[in-house]
Amino acid sequence: MGGFQNTSLLLSVYFLFMCCVTLSLPSTCDLRRKFYLNEMHKSGDVALGGLFEVHYTSVFPKLTFTSEPQQPICTGFDTLGFRHAMAMAFAVEEINKNSDLLPNLTLGYSLYDNCGALVIGFSGALSLASGRDEQFLLRQNCSGSPPVLGVVGDHYSTFSIAIANVLGLYSMPIVSYYATCSCLSDRQRFPTFFRTIPNDAFQVRAMIHILKHFGWTWFGLLVSDDDYGLHVAQSFQADLAESGESCLAFLEVLPWDSNPGELRRIVHTIKTSTARVVIVFAHEIHMIQLMEEVAQQNVTGRQWIASETWTSAAVLQTQEFTPYLSGTLGIAIRRGEIPGFLDFLLKIRPDLNGTNENSLVKQFWEHTFQCKFNPADREDGESVCTGHENMELAEAEFLDVSNLRPEYNVYKAVYALAHALDDMLQCEPGEGPFTGRSCVSLQAVEPWQLLHYLRKVNFSTEFGDEVSFDENGDALPIYDVMNWLRLPDGKIKIQSVGEVKKSDSGGEELTLNEGKIFWNTDSKKPVRSVCSESCPPGTRMARERAQPECCFSCVSCSEGKISNKSNSLECFSCPEDFWSSPQRDHCIPKKTEFLSYQEPLGICLTTTSLLGTFICALVLGIFIYHRRTPIVRANNSELSFLLLVSLKLCFLCSLLFIGRPRLWTCQLRHAAFGISFVLCVSCILVKTMVVLAVFKASKPGGGASLKWFGATQQRGTVLVLTCIQAAICIAWLVSSSPAPYKNTQYHNDKIVYECAVGSTVGFAVLLGYIGILALLSFFLAFLARNLPNNFNEAKLITFSMLIFCAVWVAFVPAYINSPGKYADAVEVFAILASSFGLLVALFGPKCYLILLKPDRNTKKAIIGRCSKS
Repeated sequence: MGGFQNTSLLLSVYFLFMCCVTLSLPSTCDLRRKFYLNEMHKSGDVALGGLFEVHYTSVFPKLTFTSEPQQPICTGFDTLGFRHAMAMAFAVEEINKNSDLLPNLTLGYSLYDNCGALVIGFSGALSLASGRDEQFLLRQNCSGSPPVLGVVGDHYSTFSIAIANVLGLYSMPIVSYYATCSCLSDRQRFPTFFRTIPNDAFQVRAMIHILKHFGWTWFGLLVSDDDYGLHVAQSFQADLAESGESCLAFLEVLPWDSNPGELRRIVHTIKTSTARVVIVFAHEIHMIQLMEEVAQQNVTGRQWIASETWTSAAVLQTQEFTPYLSGTLGIAIRRGEIPGFLDFLLKIRPDLNGTNENSLVKQFWEHTFQCKFNPADREDGESVCTGHENMELAEAEFLDVSNLRPEYNVYKAVYALAHALDDMLQCEPGEGPFTGRSCVSLQAVEPWQLLHYLRKVNFSTEFGDEVSFDENGDALPIYDVMNWLRLPDGKIKIQSVGEVKKSDSGGEELTLNEGKIFWNTDSKKPVRSVCSESCPPGTRMARERAQPECCFSCVSCSEGKISNKSNSLECFSCPEDFWSSPQRDHCIPKKTEFLSYQEPLGICLTTTSLLGTFICALVLGIFIYHRRTPIVRANNSELSFLLLVSLKLCFLCSLLFIGRPRLWTCQLRHAAFGISFVLCVSCILVKTMVVLAVFKASKPGGGASLKWFGATQQRGTVLVLTCIQAAICIAWLVSSSPAPYKNTQYHNDKIVYECAVGSTVGFAVLLGYIGILALLSFFLAFLARNLPNNFNEAKLITFSMLIFCAVWVAFVPAYINSPGKYADAVEVFAILASSFGLLVALFGPKCYLILLKPDRNTKKAIIGRCSKS
């Protein structure tokens, strides 16, 4: 597809000087120099040119200063290259027999062999442009048809670049069947170049699709040292940079000349690289040299990807290379069918008249039947060619027309030129596309006029393929995907396993039959070729500086972040109420924490609360049942009943601190707690004050003090003191109400449900008010501790308030330093402990006397104790 070094510009200038025509006579032109080329001609009303690689090497004689031209020697006859040329000859013959295409016109052709050398190919192109006549007359108006109207070829991209650069100056249409360099799509440089093969840009994208399909992100690229290979390398690097999904492990340029040292270095790179996939855009000669070194170093376990230049190369299908190349995947030119082509090949006969006009057929004949037409040229074992040898004995590869690929492109190229010419000749006078809406006459047709119609050509072959050109002169892109199947006898069979074509959306559409693919591995599965294994979900890629994008390490996502797909570039934070799973691959709801009725601590506190409530109810029942006894009636039984009810409320309010916090529980828990305890402590305070007032009234002159502590005053005092706490609670709830709060500060992976107090001041005032009443009760009870026993509950009150104050003093630091649900547990514990302290200290001794010492629960016993005192 490519060629040799890009010296097209120098050659263009050189041959323009060598092949220019000069006016030696006023009415004639002389050909300055005639090239001696391998050729084949057929006369016609209009001729088309063709350039093919029939020989793949050539030897040039030493340059001399003689005027006689030196004819290069072409060696290495390429049978398939000759078949390419015959495809053009067949297409012309078929068109001439077709009454619907170019009726009343005979097409001719002039075919030249480039011998695998740019100089010879360029010579052939100039011969097509200038013609073969050594001298011809000039018409006075310079009218007349050129030797050829269009050219089919050349085989190599570099050759096509050089030829298109020069022939483009004369608007000569060129339709290549094998040159794929994407640079030829530049309409500024090559406005007359067309092709029936997709360009390399599409082929590169097709290969990238294959790589992506099998997950091969790490591979090596080998290219030939010419326009073809170097442009492919640029295109590959540009497309890989755009996709960002695959990387080149190495990029090597294969030398044109046999350089064993360089080849050893390249193969050693392949052998030591971790890449298991190697893509090669090169020619058969490169692959032969490369694979000889691969076999020498025994480099196995590589998946080779072939460009269209060597996908079907029979020269590589040898026993020596089979262990390494079997399983190769490659891109191949679209296969087509050409009905009647085999019959045409079987009818090929050499021209025996001694001219050189059909030298290509003679050379084919001598190569095929190992004979010589000139007896003097015979070597040992060679016979004299008769020209009547049996063509059916020719090489099987030459006569195998079941896999026509480049030939099909040649066939389409000839038909494209023929359809353009037919459209041009069918122009109606006065409706033409040229100046003055004129048409073209066959006698004065020029290449640029045919070029106008070639741009718009659109037809379908008998095989069903549509042929047209886009704005860049490229054909509709489609390739077959081939696979090298190793047969049981060790031979290679190249089979089609899919296709890649341009999709309706403008991208590439890959279709593969993976069940047919032969893999040259022990597992019979595709190799794995990655620089770094994919980062699984839960990790992210961390690329290192100066390393390709495909080489990275996998770093686990930090807590609270996840990645839910492979090869994530970053981890994402979970939503507020979610946390990362242990695998860091998805978010899960955060664990919730609060003082629950289902957990052991919650069950314990609930049971204790209910137990306290039950005891209070039991004591209240005992007191009601024994309400007429002296112990119950002493010191205002009504306050004792109210105190028991308040204690019962204190026990029950602790239940509001258990369970998931809700708005109403948050608002009610502290209000109920504060009011219940103020009611309780107010009763104790009033009882203490009553004890002091009664004792004072028992002394002479102290009776006036009792008028301030009647039943109404006692109830009023308790009510007023409780209402103050209620007012505090109402103000707190109105100004800054407590509310449920999701606290995530204690644990990142947990949501601690708690009640935010809203106003710390309100909470402090509530507790402070309870504390003031408790301290006042403790102080008054402490003063009354030495009163006579029959009047004295002060000792019990003193002891109970001591317990109460101790519990709540310890509560403050414990509450502050307890996180989450444990703060609620501390508060519940403080409520229960202080409530039990009051209950046991105040009512324990009385219940003991009522239930176990009834003989002491009499007025006489109480009076007796008084008199003893």
